[in-house]
Amino acid sequence: MSRRPLVMALAFALLPCAVHAEDLLQTYELARAGDPQYSAAESNRLVVKEGRVQARALLLPQLNGSAGYSRTNEDSSGQQVFAGTPLGNNDSTSDSTNRRYGITLDQMVFDGARISRLRSANALSEASDYSLESAGDQLITRTSAAYFNVLVQLENLAAAESAETALKKQFDFASKRLEVGLAPITDVHEARAQYDTARANTITAHNQVEDAYQALAELTGRPVANLKGLPEDFQPQLPEHADEDAWVKMAFDNNPALRAKELQVKSAEQDVSTARAGHLPTLYFGGDYGDSRTDGDTTNNLSGAETAFDNESRSRSFGLTLNVPIFAGGATQSGVREALATRDIRQDELESDRRALERATRNAYQVVVAGVSEVEARRLAVVSAKAAYEASQVGLEVGTRTVLDVLVNQRNLTQSQQAFALSRYNFLQSVLNLESAAGTLDVEDVQRLNRFLTVNVSAAVQQPTP
Repeated sequence: MSRRPLVMALAFALLPCAVHAEDLLQTYELARAGDPQYSAAESNRLVVKEGRVQARALLLPQLNGSAGYSRTNEDSSGQQVFAGTPLGNNDSTSDSTNRRYGITLDQMVFDGARISRLRSANALSEASDYSLESAGDQLITRTSAAYFNVLVQLENLAAAESAETALKKQFDFASKRLEVGLAPITDVHEARAQYDTARANTITAHNQVEDAYQALAELTGRPVANLKGLPEDFQPQLPEHADEDAWVKMAFDNNPALRAKELQVKSAEQDVSTARAGHLPTLYFGGDYGDSRTDGDTTNNLSGAETAFDNESRSRSFGLTLNVPIFAGGATQSGVREALATRDIRQDELESDRRALERATRNAYQVVVAGVSEVEARRLAVVSAKAAYEASQVGLEVGTRTVLDVLVNQRNLTQSQQAFALSRYNFLQSVLNLESAAGTLDVEDVQRLNRFLTVNVSAAVQQPTP
C-alpha cells in the first residue's frame, strides 16, 4: 500500500499556541509536567508521608509551656465585732499583680495503641511510594493510548477522504454511463448512496480526530501538533523476556499497584493491633515546673496605713502515671470488630487485584503475541483489497464488472486500511500494557517505542463543508 499523507482535523488557526511535540517521548514529557492526575498522586503521597510523621510524634516527648499575668483590685468594708461588741470599722483597698509561668513534660513509656499506629503509618507511607510509581506507569499508558489514538484517527480520516474521492469518481462515472444508455438507473442510485455515506463518514472522521487531539491536550495541558507515526515497513517483534508464566511471576513480584495493596493489608493488620491495645494499660512519665509571684499592697482607708506584700513560689514534680482500662461501654470490642472487618476487606481486595492482574498480564501477553501475526495479516489484507479494487475498476471499464462490484471493493479497501492502522498502534500499546502489568515499565520503554515513530504527521485541513 502506498503511503497516503495523514491529515489533521484541527486547522492551525485553531491551534495558535500548539506545542510542536514531534514524538511520543516529548508528548510524555509534557504530560508528566502537566497532567493533573499525576500531580494529585504526588500530593497524595506527601499527605500520607505526613501521617507517618504525626504518628511518630506521639511517641516522642511532649513539652508544653504556659505563662499568665493577672492584676487584681479589691475594695472591702465592714465592722470588726468581738463577743458582740463592735470594735471599729474596717475599710481597705488591695492591689495585687500575679505573674506565673510553667513547663510540662509528658513522655510515653508504654502505649500499645500509639506503637501499632506508627507501624500502620509506616506501612501506608511505603505503600504511597508504590502508588506513585503505579500512577507514573498509568501516565505512560494513558499518554501513549491518547497519542496512538490520534494517529489511528488520522489514518481513518485519510482512508475516509480517499474513499470519498473514489466514490465521487464512481458516481460521476455511473452518471455518464446512464446518459449514454450503458448503465441502469439503479447503478447511479447505488453510487450516489455510497458517495453520500462516504461524505458523512469523512465528516465523522474529522470530528473524531478533533476529539482525539482534545483528549491528548487533556493530558498535556496544552494543544499538541506535528506528531510522528509508524513507517509503512514497520515490523512488530515480540518482547525479549520469557514466556507467559514468567511474565505473570514478574507481575506478582514487581507490579507497584499490587505491592501498594499488600502494604495496605499490612497497615490494616496493625490497625487491628491498635484497636486491641484499647484493653491494655498505658504508662506515661510526666514532670512539670512552675514559678509564681504575687506582689502588691493593701491600704487601710480609715487609718491610711499601707502594707506591701511580695510572695514568690516555685514548684517541681515528676512521676509515672498508669492508666488501666476497665470498661468503656463496649466501644473497645466494637473497635476491634470494625478493624477486623476492615482487614478482611483489604485482604479480599488484594486477592481480587491479584486475580485481575494475572488475567490482565496473560491477556496482554497473548495480545502482543497475536499482534505480530495480526499486523502482517492486516497488511496482506490491504494488499489484497487494493488489488481487488483495481481489478474491479478495470473490469468496470471493459464491461465485465458492475458499479456495485467496484463499490463493494472500495468499501472493503477502506475497512482494511483502517483495520491495518489500528492493529499496528494497538500492538505498540499492548507492549506498554504488558510492561506495565509486569511492573517493569519505565521511560526507557517509551524511548524504545519512540524510535519506531519516524514519519511526520503534519498536514492540516479545514472541516469539510456538507
